[in-house]
Amino acid sequence: MHNDGNVVPLHKAATDQATHSPLARLPVTLLQVRDKAAQQLRLALQALFDNADDTLFEMADRARNDVEQNIFFEAMRDLRLKRKSIERVFLEHFFEAFVSLTQYDTTQAGLPQALAFDASVPQPNDDMERNVAVQAMVSKVLNRDGFALGQLTARLNAMLGRELVDQLNPMGPAMLCEYFLQAGRHLGVEIKVKLIILKLFERYVLSGADQLYSEANQLLIATGVLPDLKPAPARRATDRAAASVREETAPTGTRASSAQIDDGVQEVFAALQELLLHVRGSVAPTLEASAQTQPISTRDLLRLLSHLQQYVPSPAAQDDFDLRNQLEQLLTRVSVKSGKSRVVGVADEDVINLIAMLFESILDDRNLPDSLKALIGRLQIPMLKVAVLDKSFFSRSSHPARRLLNEIATAALGWGGCDDHQRDSLYLRIEQVVQRLLNDFGDDPAIFSELLADFLAFTSDERRRSELLEQRTRDAEEGRAKTELARQRVEQALNRALLGKVLPQGVVAFVQEAWSKVLLLTCLKYGDQSAEWHADVQTMEQLIWSVQRHDEPDASLRLLALVPGLLKSLRDGLSSSAFDPFATGEFFSELETLHVQLFESPGQKHEQPADVPVMIEVREEIVLRTADEGPIETPAIRLPPDDAGLLQVDQLRPGCWVEFQEDRENTLRCKLAAIIDATGKYIFVDRTGMKVLERSRTGLALEFRRGVVRALDDTLLFDRALESVIGNLRRLNRGK
Repeated sequence: MHNDGNVVPLHKAATDQATHSPLARLPVTLLQVRDKAAQQLRLALQALFDNADDTLFEMADRARNDVEQNIFFEAMRDLRLKRKSIERVFLEHFFEAFVSLTQYDTTQAGLPQALAFDASVPQPNDDMERNVAVQAMVSKVLNRDGFALGQLTARLNAMLGRELVDQLNPMGPAMLCEYFLQAGRHLGVEIKVKLIILKLFERYVLSGADQLYSEANQLLIATGVLPDLKPAPARRATDRAAASVREETAPTGTRASSAQIDDGVQEVFAALQELLLHVRGSVAPTLEASAQTQPISTRDLLRLLSHLQQYVPSPAAQDDFDLRNQLEQLLTRVSVKSGKSRVVGVADEDVINLIAMLFESILDDRNLPDSLKALIGRLQIPMLKVAVLDKSFFSRSSHPARRLLNEIATAALGWGGCDDHQRDSLYLRIEQVVQRLLNDFGDDPAIFSELLADFLAFTSDERRRSELLEQRTRDAEEGRAKTELARQRVEQALNRALLGKVLPQGVVAFVQEAWSKVLLLTCLKYGDQSAEWHADVQTMEQLIWSVQRHDEPDASLRLLALVPGLLKSLRDGLSSSAFDPFATGEFFSELETLHVQLFESPGQKHEQPADVPVMIEVREEIVLRTADEGPIETPAIRLPPDDAGLLQVDQLRPGCWVEFQEDRENTLRCKLAAIIDATGKYIFVDRTGMKVLERSRTGLALEFRRGVVRALDDTLLFDRALESVIGNLRRLNRGK
């Protein structure tokens, strides 16, 4: 980014440029065009950055792991620090582009960087993704507003007396993208974040290109620059048609807030209508075929739907509610009264059929808990009404009504079959949302934005609580895994030292019950490669050697030299492990007796048979137990690397939801919270973050093979349903 110390404040730069030569030769009208456009662009950039924070926070919320989450949080921080600089540099480039109109031969100028790349020349993947995204954005603006831009370019050429192409028009989409790329070239974010920011640039800046070109053309027409050019018909006519539709369907208080139906929305809906061609005619009154037909207006359709909305059955009776059938009955009653066959218009019928199929897909979705399906089923009429009012419902993933549906499904993904939903705070909140829509949604879609904001605030609090508990669960499992590994390491050391040896029973008991705990704490604290670990293992080995009779000539001298240091090491080890000295006092007395006997000759020992200790041979491997667990079990079954169950297990990532079939009637839904590398354990938690079960990789693979566990699809519910419906319609059309 530019050095702030060398950047002239924008207002000063504008003044200087206006009073010095090359810009001074620009007509005053062109300066007015530039300044008016700069004002709109400045406001649009501010809206972009205001919304970028929320967008990136939502992406962080949805991140599958900490690494991905940190990427979005770092991007938020970077944008906050650099937004003012990016806004300033963008506008500097915009002003410089106007200066260049009088300084350079624009016919010789190169294309903007992002549009000049050759797809046949190898490029870094990140550059390729960015350039493809920018080309798509520019093409969309040109398809939508190219006529108005062409008129503006023609008027600039007439004023300047030179040839300027649309791609190098300072207000064209290609140049606007170039300013933005240059202004943000030092953003330290990954390509996925850059693409998100570019999408925001398209939404908040490029989406206003029609207004930019319209106002510039109007200014130039007012000053007599090519006033006879045919006015731009495409988008403005579309806007007028859309406004006419909204005038007819929306009350006065809501018309201004209705969603804009732009060309992109029209294209998506037109494509859907082609697929729906073969299912038309399913919503019609039951009258004689000879009855005269009269289309029902969209306004009257909304009134009929609002009437039906008041009679939506309870969740328990949802299976008996067929929206199209109910609507047909209403149309029949209306038709009988009027004496004419009142039918729904083609576009409205297509929306009705599409919504009905979407909800059929949603209610058949195995990833949704049954209790949630019953609640979502009650939203069919409100969602139909908002889709009739605003066709962008089908094409805009950020549509508040669509997002509300997705957020409800995502929040409730972890509901199990045995949960007491009637007392669950999340269930009650979703029930309130549904009831509020049924009671209050007339024809103002703003209610969806309000409910979405409230619901997100509620789920955010719930998620923070569950994430805290989930983190504690992970920490506890990591600690437990570390303890298990340390215990295994201690077992190995004990078995290596004791197996096959004949030793006093008291010494074997001491090593297994007391010294094993010393070794365990040392391993946990310092690790099994540390000097402390090796010293404690050596102390154990010296203890075992010291209670055995040896035939070497210098054995007695060696024992005499060893005992003082051995006793000190034993006492220090027990003390550091907080052992009760009285509990081990009896052992040290026994150990002293053993050492004294070993110093005596064999003849002296036989004279005192009563003092001979009980000797045992250690034949079985020692397995240590903890207070709350049995011995660690190692799975006996080994599966081949390409086993189908193992492949399914290996696709799981922390954050994935799965469903276990506990018995014929009960299922358990839980989230994979952690895969403990040290032990290979898979730890699952419920939606509150509490641990509900653990599995080994092999055990989980066997359950996948038996079909008692399946991974849940946590992609967005609406998008999943829409994809399914489109697939079904395409198959239907191919079969015709």
